[in-house]
Amino acid sequence: MTDINENIAELNRRIARITTEYNIGNQDILLVAVTKTRSPEEINAAIASGITDIGENKVQEILDKYDQVQPVKWHMIGHLQTNKVKYIIDKVIMIHSVDSFKLAEEIDRRAAQAGCLMDILIQINAASEATKYGVTAEESENLIREIIQRCPHIRIKGLMFIAPFESDAESVRPYFKIVHTLFDQFRQIFAKELDLHYLSMGMSHDYEVAITEGSNMIRIGTAIFGDRHYQL
Repeated sequence: MTDINENIAELNRRIARITTEYNIGNQDILLVAVTKTRSPEEINAAIASGITDIGENKVQEILDKYDQVQPVKWHMIGHLQTNKVKYIIDKVIMIHSVDSFKLAEEIDRRAAQAGCLMDILIQINAASEATKYGVTAEESENLIREIIQRCPHIRIKGLMFIAPFESDAESVRPYFKIVHTLFDQFRQIFAKELDLHYLSMGMSHDYEVAITEGSNMIRIGTAIFGDRHYQL
């Protein structure tokens, strides 16, 4: 049986080692536990071990688990269809996967109806992978400008990136550098309009490299809960 408490403790030790070695503020790294396919019991065990934020990939899993999970901050980290925004607008604190104005517009509309401001991240597809969602680095500035101008119930808080999966995490370092550079550029360009705080990069197999390249939000599933067992 997976020892969730020990896995989280080990993650915290590794993060502390990396941040000390690279002179990064350890308190500045937000660990989001990815709970895709995980049971409410597993999620609650992670929360009992200090997890404060969890990320789900699918709207239906949020709805199925929401009332069974202890108080925690929910993040929508997977691809989000516009017709499903209404189901989670009052349940999540952040949507990580905004990659079109059409989606942003619907989030803004539903946030207005709910009387809230929704924090979002812009998903960047820096590797131009056909199998991944996200906007290119070139498209992202125009998308941000349009959201600022037309979506008053959205707050853009940063960028999100999913690196290509490689057995050697070092091989994706160049992509992390690209997104970090873009993040720094946007912090300057939009300094008056936005408080860009989060650079969400890094998963179980590459989070250490991501942190050294500027990530301050990592999305960790397998390294906390063990390998996933999908139902056939």
